Amino acid sequence: MHLIQRLLAEASTLPPERQVTLSAERRQFLKRRWRGIAADGTEFGFDLETRLTDGAVIFHQAGIDYVVRQLPEVVYEIRLESPAQAALVAWKVGNLHLPAQIMDGAIRILHDEAMTQLLEREAWSYSEPEVLFTPMKAMAHAP
Repeated sequence: MHLIQRLLAEASTLPPERQVTLSAERRQFLKRRWRGIAADGTEFGFDLETRLTDGAVIFHQAGIDYVVRQLPEVVYEIRLESPAQAALVAWKVGNLHLPAQIMDGAIRILHDEAMTQLLEREAWSYSEPEVLFTPMKAMAHAP
């Protein structure tokens, strides 16, 4: 097992055939200590100084980059048709304190039972795409 304390690079410059992927759920990227197994069976332990990001090179050996990749996940996506609708959706979703990704014309929210109930109660139209979910970072009491 290889112990990883920091990423080597934000992204690999090697061609895809010289990269080995270690796939991880989004929640793993929030942790500093965890374990994972790359596609070729190589085991890694993580005791990180800072969090990893999708596509980061974590290890290099024999001309091969080991790259950590975030797995896609199913989320709720609500298309926003007007500023008034966007404000209402943001306010009600914000009250649930769920991770959310703000995009131009849409909002993606964590697939959660509380969100399911809100969608049903409000009768908002939505989709459930499987995507790389990159929610905003929470900043409590930011200046």
